[in-house]
Amino acid sequence: MLKKRLRSIYSIFNIMLTTILLLSLVGTAVLLLVSVPGIDAYAATEEEYLQESEARKLLPIQSDETYQWPAGPIISAEGAIVMEAETGAILYAKNINEQLYPASITKLLTAIIAMDECEPDEMVTFSKAAVESIDWRNDANLGIAPGNSITMEQCLYGLLTGSANEVAYAIAEHVSGDIESFAKKMNEKAKELGCTHSNFVTPNGIHDENHYTSAYDMALIAKAFFADELLSKMASTVSYKVPQSDTQPRDDMVVYAKSKLHKGKEYAYPGLVGTKTGYTDYARQTLVSCASKNGMKLICVVLKEESPYQYTDTITLFNYGFDNFHTVNTAQNDTTHVIQSLNLFSAGRDIFGNSKPILQMNSDAYIILPKDADFSDTTSDISYENLRDNEIARINYYFNGAYIGSAGIERAVAEKNIFEFGVKSEEEQQDTYDESEVIIIDVRHLIMGLLAVALIVIAIGALFSFLIVQRGRGRGGRRLLKKGYQNFKGHSPDWRGFK
Repeated sequence: MLKKRLRSIYSIFNIMLTTILLLSLVGTAVLLLVSVPGIDAYAATEEEYLQESEARKLLPIQSDETYQWPAGPIISAEGAIVMEAETGAILYAKNINEQLYPASITKLLTAIIAMDECEPDEMVTFSKAAVESIDWRNDANLGIAPGNSITMEQCLYGLLTGSANEVAYAIAEHVSGDIESFAKKMNEKAKELGCTHSNFVTPNGIHDENHYTSAYDMALIAKAFFADELLSKMASTVSYKVPQSDTQPRDDMVVYAKSKLHKGKEYAYPGLVGTKTGYTDYARQTLVSCASKNGMKLICVVLKEESPYQYTDTITLFNYGFDNFHTVNTAQNDTTHVIQSLNLFSAGRDIFGNSKPILQMNSDAYIILPKDADFSDTTSDISYENLRDNEIARINYYFNGAYIGSAGIERAVAEKNIFEFGVKSEEEQQDTYDESEVIIIDVRHLIMGLLAVALIVIAIGALFSFLIVQRGRGRGGRRLLKKGYQNFKGHSPDWRGFK
């Protein structure tokens, strides 16, 4: 009887164990179904992303609101902008102030700060915290070991060409000591550049819900980035090998650019100045690029897009900008703000007594206009804020209310006197004023003019007196003189001088 009961209990236990095992197998299969790339559940998620991408095509294009502005192309990025780098004119705008996640395009700002704070040959040592800060299986990396050191220039190539995440961490530690302090510096720099819809937490763009930016802010950052020749070179480099050294023993440390806009790649774009990719599950595809053509240097930012449309969107936007707009020199066309060289004022004189103008418009400044518009279609105002070196004012230009560029009014720079008649002693050189810093009021023409007027008045008075005296001496002189005086003064004949 006891044995029978034990067999029953054993049978029940086997059934329960088998059931648990079957449930475990089913659960594992379900997890694999929804997590392994390439099977139907993952494809459904990608399908949802593509549906969202199509829906974003219906979002309004802000730049189309400007009257007579070239109609912007329909793209599926959630936020996008095309900005002319020299003028800051916005040619295309779509949700440019919406706060979105940037991912690795964050590294453009990290690179700007590194260039501001460090010399290219400074040695950067990688801490254990920096090396272990990333997921080596999924995050882009340089593959450097803790304690090894490379130069800041090599770091920047790793950061911008290879998008190495641990490099960004090491740069932040090198510049500020810790990530939090570097993030503070990032936000200060962003504000300095004019950003108003950004907050940066990490130096590499690894996802954090408090780490965000906008298309407009990112364009301002890119504007500063691509103004630097070395950074532009790094952002246009397809591959880079970190050289072996005593502080870095590896001979195979090579990084490759991910962007497909580079020469030789699938979406290669002519005139590309540089490009930087970004991606996280939350940010989706992000891309910042710069290209030069037709005298214009355009920056394109694309946020929250699906691959490969970040590239096709960028190409479409670049073509839109280069095909629909042109540059117009302001100094050659602006007759409203022409600065005349007045004879009364000069900035020094040459040996022939010729004066030079005090002020001048920047001769290289230009604005961006639609191709079917000309300078007469613009309006302007004068600003005295955010002036550059040697400027006393800026003239801002607009097309139907849209800002299209500005030109500086500058102090004229005195040219060096080419007529050298002798060598000055050291004392004479020390006592010589810099004519470019001294404004001289030339009153020669004023004094000569006043003397000429005075001489004419004296001559007329003397002639008038001579005629009166001569007539007074002749027959009826008194009567004529008296009559002349009456006519001249309009008084009565009772004049005490004549009786």
